[in-house]
Amino acid sequence: MMANNKRALIIVMDGLGVGELPDAVDYGDSGSNTLCNLAKAAKGLKIDNLCAMGIGLIDGVTGLKRAVNPSASYGRMKQASKGKDTTTGHWELTGVILDKPFATYPDGFPKEIMDEFSSLTGRGWLCGMPASGTVIIERLGKEHLLTGKPIVYTSADSVFQIAAHIDVIPVEELYRICEIARGFLRRHNVGRVIARPFSGRPGSFQRTGGRKDFSLEPPKETLLDALKKSGARVVGIGKVPDIFSHRGFTSEVPASGNKDILDKALLERAALGSGLLLANLVDFDMLYGHRNDVAGYAKALEYFDSRIPEILGLCGKEDILIMTADHGCDPTTPSTDHSREYVPLLVYGKGVRGGVNLGTRDSFSDVAQTLAEYFGIKGFSRGRSFLAEIKA
Repeated sequence: MMANNKRALIIVMDGLGVGELPDAVDYGDSGSNTLCNLAKAAKGLKIDNLCAMGIGLIDGVTGLKRAVNPSASYGRMKQASKGKDTTTGHWELTGVILDKPFATYPDGFPKEIMDEFSSLTGRGWLCGMPASGTVIIERLGKEHLLTGKPIVYTSADSVFQIAAHIDVIPVEELYRICEIARGFLRRHNVGRVIARPFSGRPGSFQRTGGRKDFSLEPPKETLLDALKKSGARVVGIGKVPDIFSHRGFTSEVPASGNKDILDKALLERAALGSGLLLANLVDFDMLYGHRNDVAGYAKALEYFDSRIPEILGLCGKEDILIMTADHGCDPTTPSTDHSREYVPLLVYGKGVRGGVNLGTRDSFSDVAQTLAEYFGIKGFSRGRSFLAEIKA
């Protein structure tokens, strides 16, 4: 059993990339830089707290205030895994690097997959192609209401998304359909099946808060698994447990939207005697990045920045706070998909040195390696700890 009072909090700013990776061209993401392009398009960002921590000092970041005496250590991380999706990013942050990417379907799902879906669920389907989620429910929502056929679509990520009106297919039935799809799509190496319930009438359809992700299980032990095995508490806020197929957590806290996630993360943080808390701020990506909503993204980031003093105020003597991202999702480019980018790394704590430039890390798994060393558990085969660099 773990016999210390160490606490760590990881906040994943979903989709907040800080510049294209060297191989971004292979993913169609040349020119992507979520944070800097956002700051430019919004004609400035009021994120004084993030800037005070050092986000404006990260290599390649321009257009933000450069702190003279940053309160945090700062840097950026390169993704070692192949891909640019939520699952891949979160798994790598916890020590699992994928050498083979998940399957994607830029030309739509093949007939064999859709035939099996129909056979196993007893339902037909609409679409089966890459699409924007909000656009596709407006385009096919009326036909869905008339036929009862679920709307199935994908994106540049490895996702099999199923949208259904709550009056046509109740949410629990939609989840059952997703579980069926998750089962047979394992052998196709599809990363996530996502339930996308919506409501409203033609011309005014809107997604509900009932989204649910059905992910593959990580193929190897994660930081979460190792900590739980050691006796530590591991708390997942919001959609995070879904991403790990609910493995490695001692407690799961449902939450929807950045405000709710932050409120619950702060409550759980205050109550967490020791262990790890992992939260994902989904709105940046889901509501604004994918919809190319510059104003909404800027406002959401500024709101998060306004909550940072509360987060820092809860940090105890030995605590470590890590703020990072899982990929990019640049709202200023023509694409509405994720982007292959570096992610920011901000590390704060009363026992953490401020102003340390951690440079460009070779992998997101440096986070897992660092926290493994911090908690005194066995490390991972890949990743390089930066604990010695930041200790005061």
